[in-house]
Amino acid sequence: MSIEQPANPSSALMGHHHVTLGVGDPQEDFDFHTKVLGLKCVKRTLLYDGPLPVYHFYYGNDLGEESTLVTSFPVRHIGAKATEGSGQVSHISLSVPPESLDFWQARLTDFDIDVTQNEKFGEKRLDFRHPHNIRMSLVGVADDNRKPHSTGPVPAENMIRGTHSVGVSTRDIEFMAEFMEVAWGGTDEGTDGNWQRYSMGEGGTGTFTDFEIEPDRRPGSWIIGEGAIHHMAYHCPDHETQNNIKFFVEGLGYTDFSDVKDRGYFDSIYVRTPSGALFEAAVSHDPAFLVDEPLESLGTKVMMSPQIEQSYDEVMAIIGEVKD
Repeated sequence: MSIEQPANPSSALMGHHHVTLGVGDPQEDFDFHTKVLGLKCVKRTLLYDGPLPVYHFYYGNDLGEESTLVTSFPVRHIGAKATEGSGQVSHISLSVPPESLDFWQARLTDFDIDVTQNEKFGEKRLDFRHPHNIRMSLVGVADDNRKPHSTGPVPAENMIRGTHSVGVSTRDIEFMAEFMEVAWGGTDEGTDGNWQRYSMGEGGTGTFTDFEIEPDRRPGSWIIGEGAIHHMAYHCPDHETQNNIKFFVEGLGYTDFSDVKDRGYFDSIYVRTPSGALFEAAVSHDPAFLVDEPLESLGTKVMMSPQIEQSYDEVMAIIGEVKD
C-alpha cells in the first residue's frame, strides 16, 4: 500500500498580515507612525498576554487591511529592553511609489531622521530607523495597487502602500530554507550577496521574507522589548487552513507551535522557526477592526475587554494617555 504525500496547506498563506514591533514611549511611537509616516491608527487596544497593561497599536490604511499593518507594543513603562541580534525578525520594508522616494528622503530628513540610499534585489530603497531603533526601509515599488491611507498628512500619491518585505537575521540558512520551502510554503526568489529572498502565495510586494545570513552575529532577545521586532504574521485565508497548517507543520517535527489564540480582530497561531524568528499565521475576523468601532471614529478609543474596562482609570494611569 502506498501513502500519498499530503499537499502543503501552508502554500495557501497569501503574504503578510502584519508585523509587530517592540517600542518605547507610546506617544512617540504614535506620532512617528501617524504624523511622520502618515499611517492611520486603525485600533488602539491592549496586549492580550500577561498581567501588565501594555498598549497595542495598529497602523495601516483606511481599514487596516492585511499587509498594510504595522503594529506595536510600547513597553517603556515596564522597562523591557530588547537586544538586537540574530534569530530575530530584524527589519521591515514598506512599499511606496518609486517616484516618491525623493519626497520621502526630504520628509524624513526634515524630521531629523538619518536616511541612507541603498539597493537590494534591484530595488531602490531608503534605510532609516524608527525613533526606538527599529530598522525600517521605504522601497520604490511600481504597480502596487493596494489602497493607501487617504486622509493623512502625506499626499495619497506618495503614501505608503503596505509592507513590502520583512527581514530576518539568521546565522545559517540551511535549516531555515528547509522550513520555508517544506513547512511554510515559500518560494525561493534568489539571493543578493548574503541575502536570500522567499515569497508567499502569488508573490510580489507584501509577500517577501528576506533572510540576512550573519554567521558571526550574536543572538538577539525574544522578549517583547523596546528596540526589536517581536514577530512577523502571515495572512491565512480561513480557520480550516490554519488548523491544517498547524497539524502539517507539527507533523514535520516543528512542534514549538502555539494553540489558536483569539486576538480580538484575528485568530493566531505562532511557531518558533529554525532561525529563531517567531512567525504567525493569522486569520482575520469578518468584520475585523470595524467590529467594535464605526469607520468614522476607527482607532480613536482605547478598546478594552469588559473586565479590564472596569479599571479604566487605573489602567490609563499606568499606560498613559495618547493624543492625536
